[in-house]
Amino acid sequence: MSSSAPEFIPETTQDDPVQASSLDIQGRMHQISPVFTEAELRRLQRYGAVCHYADGATLFEAGSSSFGMLVILAGHVAVTRHEGLGRTSLMREVGPGHFIAEVAQLSGRPALVNGHAVGNVDVLVISSESLRALIVAEAEMGERIVRALILRRVALIEVNSGGPVLVGPRGNGNLFHLQSFLSSNGHPHTVLDPASDAAAAALAKRYQPTQQEWPLVVCPDGKVMKNPGNAELGRCLGMLPDLSGDKIFDVLVVGAGPAGLATAVYAASEGLSVLALEQRAYGGQAGASARIENYLGFPTGISGRALAGRAYVQAQKFGVEIATPASAANLLCDSWPLRVNLCDGTQVRARTVVLSCGARYRRPSLANLKTYEGRGVYYWASPIEAKLCKQEEIILVGGGNSAGQAAVFLAAHAARVHMVIRGEGLAASMSSYLIERIAATPNITLHTHTEIIALEGDDDGLTGARWHNNQTGEECDCAVRRVFLFVGADPNTDWLHDCAVAVDEQGFIRTGFDVTRAECRAHGHAIYPPDLPDRAALETSVPGVFAIGDVRAGSTKRVAAAVGEGAAVVSQIHGFLARLPVGS
Repeated sequence: MSSSAPEFIPETTQDDPVQASSLDIQGRMHQISPVFTEAELRRLQRYGAVCHYADGATLFEAGSSSFGMLVILAGHVAVTRHEGLGRTSLMREVGPGHFIAEVAQLSGRPALVNGHAVGNVDVLVISSESLRALIVAEAEMGERIVRALILRRVALIEVNSGGPVLVGPRGNGNLFHLQSFLSSNGHPHTVLDPASDAAAAALAKRYQPTQQEWPLVVCPDGKVMKNPGNAELGRCLGMLPDLSGDKIFDVLVVGAGPAGLATAVYAASEGLSVLALEQRAYGGQAGASARIENYLGFPTGISGRALAGRAYVQAQKFGVEIATPASAANLLCDSWPLRVNLCDGTQVRARTVVLSCGARYRRPSLANLKTYEGRGVYYWASPIEAKLCKQEEIILVGGGNSAGQAAVFLAAHAARVHMVIRGEGLAASMSSYLIERIAATPNITLHTHTEIIALEGDDDGLTGARWHNNQTGEECDCAVRRVFLFVGADPNTDWLHDCAVAVDEQGFIRTGFDVTRAECRAHGHAIYPPDLPDRAALETSVPGVFAIGDVRAGSTKRVAAAVGEGAAVVSQIHGFLARLPVGS
């Protein structure tokens, strides 16, 4: 299990342990489980409807029941977890004045736990839509509710409760990929090794997975899957909603990194309907940053995952629909409205599209690189990877800020970090504060003019790497089991060819004044002439399509700049929508 969950706690009071390593559940029980007063219960009545349940009745079931919030007016409700392994455990029992909800309920996703009536029970049932309205309209009460929702998610992760159960042998690459996917999305889950857990061993004996079918995944509703893909797992957990309807969104955001999340939050808070698509995990590459220390307002620093986690909850609070993992296959702009086809064949429609699709990790041209991905080669430095390399020597390739942050973070766990770069130093690509910190960390060794030329391994994974010094010609074999690659990224724009969005020589998207008149004319549109002199600064060559963040040509590759562009584009979207004919 990942221990990074407390990073999702909102910084609303001075005692919030933003960078804490664990959550004091008992010490914060008054925030995790607040009790509404009689006056507050009366105010809540206008947001829902009262329902009655007899003793033993099921109020909700994990994996299938969706609701916003249940407020207990009379009686008690037992909250239990069914692991799908023949075991059901009581998590807690709550009574009058308490409410039942979790972060997932902001978006109407299925419950992670089960609830049964203890005695005759009266509950106020508040839908997800009404819950969001409540949070916005009732500021003080809404703040307490949101804090409780987040802390409950953190608690579920801390105590391995709720969510799916992953069953697989230790060191299995497929298991690592699924665990990393869930942790990156802040989703609670449990990992069991059939070699040491009797229930996991019994499940493995029953389903008899082949080597390629590990891990087994038990969904909250008890369904068992063999080595599901991220999309299949996302559907199981409600992270990937059904998008096959006819709804036309005001704004379709492709990519939920800092820029995309900023657009989603600001657009939704101003009344626009927003759908955000993310192909892996919200936060994008910024989510891999162990600590960002130059982001305004966080003098002690904040991790990329913490920043993204807060923005993610904020977006849900304002009603943004977020689909993960949802990969865009192509953009169609030959008719109105704009359309995006997803890799699973689903098509979504929108009046405007914001491209915040960032970049793809570069992969060095090593013959057997893919063989060891997840089995010794990593593109991310989270607590999961840090635990794997405890007291080991590791190699980290890259000289940018993300590489520097990862090196410092991993140095606190690894015996030694060999930092490998092709240049003569770090000054040209890394912030000075990180360079100073790397120099002051005794177990980080910087190897300049050097690159990895070969990887070696066995059936268990990576066992070594060979690097070459381009200045001296010297080669060295290093017995390491972990190699981290932070070698930059290429713009994720290949999928835009069907719409011919104008890009520069490197593939980054042109916007504003960088778009030539010829490129504009190529995308003339009856409802919005392309040659208007006031083409928006963040608008592409295609009317109604905007680009922000790292994927935009000329952008400043910093988190603060991405967030700024994400906010700024919303006013430009309003300007575009205002020009559309009535009813469009």
